[in-house]
Amino acid sequence: MLFRLLVPLGLLCALLPLHHGAPGPDGTAPDPAHYSFSLTLIDALDTLLILGNVSEFQRVVEVLQDNVDFDIDVNASVFETNIRVVGGLLSAHLLSKKAGVEVEAGWPCSGPLLRMAEEAARKLLPAFQTPTGMPYGTVNLLHGVNPGETPVTCTAGIGTFIVEFATLSSLTGDPVFEDVARVALMRLWESRSDIGLVGNHIDVLTGKWVAQDAGIGAGVDSYFEYLVKGAILLQDKKLMAMFLEYNKAIRNYTRFDDWYLWVQMYKGTVSMPVFQSLEAYWPGLQSLIGDIDNAMRTFLNYYTIWKQFGGLPEFYNIPQGYTVEKREGYPLRPELIESAMYLYRATGDPTLLELGRDAVESIEKISKVECGFATIKDLRDHKLDNRMESFFLAETVKYLYLLFDPDNFIHNNGSTFDAVITPYGECVLGAGGYIFNTEAHPIDPAALHCCRRLKEEQWEVEDLMREFYSLKRKRSRFQKKTMSSGPWEPPTGPGTFSSPENHEQAREKKPAKQKIPLLSCPSQPFTSKLALLGQVFLDSS
Repeated sequence: MLFRLLVPLGLLCALLPLHHGAPGPDGTAPDPAHYSFSLTLIDALDTLLILGNVSEFQRVVEVLQDNVDFDIDVNASVFETNIRVVGGLLSAHLLSKKAGVEVEAGWPCSGPLLRMAEEAARKLLPAFQTPTGMPYGTVNLLHGVNPGETPVTCTAGIGTFIVEFATLSSLTGDPVFEDVARVALMRLWESRSDIGLVGNHIDVLTGKWVAQDAGIGAGVDSYFEYLVKGAILLQDKKLMAMFLEYNKAIRNYTRFDDWYLWVQMYKGTVSMPVFQSLEAYWPGLQSLIGDIDNAMRTFLNYYTIWKQFGGLPEFYNIPQGYTVEKREGYPLRPELIESAMYLYRATGDPTLLELGRDAVESIEKISKVECGFATIKDLRDHKLDNRMESFFLAETVKYLYLLFDPDNFIHNNGSTFDAVITPYGECVLGAGGYIFNTEAHPIDPAALHCCRRLKEEQWEVEDLMREFYSLKRKRSRFQKKTMSSGPWEPPTGPGTFSSPENHEQAREKKPAKQKIPLLSCPSQPFTSKLALLGQVFLDSS
C-alpha cells in the first residue's frame, strides 16, 4: 500500500530529534514545555505499536520512565494535557503487554505508565475547583491555577475529560477523576439554551455564556464526541440521551443541505456560513450512532473541498466556495481521514479508500520535507510552515494506516483475546471495541472492569460463562451421540442450566439487577460481549 512508504521515510526521522533532545530541523531550541512533557513521544507512542514497530515502542517507554517529570513550573492547557499526555499514557499502558513490554504484577491495575498518567491528571484537578465545577483552561503544573487566570473556557475544554478520567478512575480505584468529569459534563448540559444549543465559550465562575455561536466545530467539537464515546465506553444511556437531544437541535438549526453552519445559540439565526476543518470529525461520529446515510452525504461535501485544494483549509466559505482570509492553511489535521476510517469500517465503500489515497499523495507531494512533514501554510500556493504538529503522528498517520490495514489488531472483532490475572480476578483484554479519545489514543473498554469487583458484574459474567460452558458440554455430548430419531434433550445436572427455574434458584440470593442493553452494535460475538463486561469467572465444576 502506498501509505507504507511514509512510515520508514518520515515517521522515525520526525521523532529522532525528540529522542535525543536535539534542536528542531531549523536549528532552534525546542519548546521547553513540550520537551518537559516529552509531548510528541507520548502522543506518538501507540502509533508505533499500531504500525508494528514494537522495538521502538519498548525503547520509548524506557525513555519516558527515565525522563518525564510533571513537577515543573509550566502553564499547561488542561484540555491538551488531558487528551495528549493522560490519554497517550493510558493507551500506552493498556497496550504495553501486547507490545512485549514486561509488565509488573497486578497489570493493568498498576504500572509505571499508569502512575505517570495519574500524576499528570492530578496536576489538572485544581482547575476543576470552581463554583460551577467547570474547569479553567490553563493550570500551572507546579503551583495550580494562577490567581489572574481567565475564567473563560471553550466548551470542548470543559466537556472533553470523561473518556480519560473515567478510565483512570476505573484503573486506579480513585473516583475523583470520573466525578469531576461528570460534573463538568452536567454543568454544560444544564447551561444549554431553550432551543437546545450550547455556545462556544463560557465563564466557569458564573456559568454565563461569553461566545454564543453554536456549531459542531472548533471550541465545541469534542464535547459532542465525548458524549457518544463516553456513552459507549461506560455503557451510559444518559450520556447517549444527552447527545441525541443535542443532535436534534443541531439538525434543526445548523444543518443546511448536509453542511453544518454556525448559528446564534438562543435564536438559531446563522452567524457564520463557514465550514471549519475541525468539523470533519462529524461523519465519523454519526457512524458511531448508526446514522450512515447522513454521515456519507456530509462526508462527500467535505471531500469535494479536499479535491479542490489537496487538503482542508481551516475555514471554507460555503456560499463563496473558497477559503477564508488568514485561514487558508492545512496543518495536516486528521478529522476527514478519521471519518473515512470509521465509515469504511461501517460500509466498505471504496470512495473512502480514494480519499485515503488522495491524502497520501497530497501529504507526500506537498508537505514532505527532509525530516518530517510540514504544516501547509497556504493551500492556494502550497507554501509550507516551519512546524509539524504532534497530532500528525498521533492521529493523521494512525487513521490513514488503519484505513488501509483491515487486519490490524485495533480492528479485532472479538475472535481473539487475552486473559490476564489481576488482583480482582481473571480479566479479558484485547478483544476489540477500542474507543479512541479525541487525540486517537485507543482505550480498551474491557480494561475498565479489570480493576474493580462489583458484585453485579461478577454475577452477570458468571452467568454468561456458565451458559457458555454449558453449551460447550451440550455440543460435545451431541457430537458423541449416534444418529437417532426424536428430538435431542438438553442435559441436566451440576453446572448446567436446564430451565429458567434452575437459573432463578442459582440467583435467588442475589439482588435483582435491571439489564441494560449495550449501546454498541446489537449483534456481537460472545467474546466481544465478554470483553465489554470485563471480568471472567471460569466455571470449575
